[in-house]
Amino acid sequence: MAWRGCVMKWAKIEFLRSTNSTPRATRLNARDQQTCGFRREARRPDPNKGNVTRDSKATPSEAGTPPGPPPPIKVPRPPLFKPLMFTVGFTGFSFGAAAILQYETLKSRVQNAKEAEESEKLSQGSQDMAYWHDWWNQLSGFQQQLLLLLSMVDDFWSSLTEGQRTVTGIIAVNAVVLCCWRIPSMQRTMIKYFTSNPASKTRCLPMILSSFSHYSVFHMVANMYVLWTFSSGIVSLLGREQFLAVYLSAGVISTMLSYICKAASGRLHPSLGASGAVMAVLAAVCAKMPEAKLGIIFLPMITFTAGNVLKALVAIDTAGLILGWRLFDHAAHLGGALFGIPTEAVRRHKFVFSLNYGTCPMVTS
Repeated sequence: MAWRGCVMKWAKIEFLRSTNSTPRATRLNARDQQTCGFRREARRPDPNKGNVTRDSKATPSEAGTPPGPPPPIKVPRPPLFKPLMFTVGFTGFSFGAAAILQYETLKSRVQNAKEAEESEKLSQGSQDMAYWHDWWNQLSGFQQQLLLLLSMVDDFWSSLTEGQRTVTGIIAVNAVVLCCWRIPSMQRTMIKYFTSNPASKTRCLPMILSSFSHYSVFHMVANMYVLWTFSSGIVSLLGREQFLAVYLSAGVISTMLSYICKAASGRLHPSLGASGAVMAVLAAVCAKMPEAKLGIIFLPMITFTAGNVLKALVAIDTAGLILGWRLFDHAAHLGGALFGIPTEAVRRHKFVFSLNYGTCPMVTS
């Protein structure tokens, strides 16, 4: 029994020594062994499922079908109800105000003529030439030169027709707006209010202001030259007040037609210029006097009748609108021409009080 106890004691000592001499990294407790024993094996990809996924995500070219065109981007059409109501209201207000102003102007002219006649009778014989000669000699040399300059300007202004004097103010406004386009700090304001675009948030006020706006000097000179040339005929035909109403209304109506065509075609780009209003003036004069001879500025030997010129311009703008030419706003040109042609009918319906018809000068544009 003593021998058996010694053997058991020696076996326990050896076991403890062998346990202590084993490295810690190689020893695993029961929990580690259980975790390693039940660890899940890494998931292997299924080749069949991979092929199915790859086939389902294949491009049309890999599947053997040709790729189709990308879907077109749908641009929402801008609402045009407010511009339409503005066009109707502004046109009616323009002609109504013109009729009232023309009546007041005619009444004031009659009254001024009577007062001038009475004052002329009272002033006869009260002053002679000696009085004015002495007054002139009392002035200094600078004052005399200034009076001579003012007299020359007054003579030039008096030599102009009523239509040319009326158009001079329109040309001055266009020149001021052209200078404003050259100011960098005003670019944002000019684009917002002096260009007409149906996609813009401000659509009504630019319908008027864009008719006085030109970015190119050549564009403004061409439009104002045609307007100056036809001014005498249109003002003698309609009168000054009705001419201004036709000019402003033609600018708004031509812009409205441009809005409609742009919204229908989806080409929402800005426009500016007085071409629509000028086309209305040209069409009104040509429709009134279709046999008048018109020429070209650099080729005066070549002449055309006013009726043929109007037909050619309408045909060119119609073709440009159908074919999508972008050199000019052909819709605005057509709108101005279609508004200017029936202007003679407006004159017959008691919108004009003057019945003086002038002759159309030779047009060289």
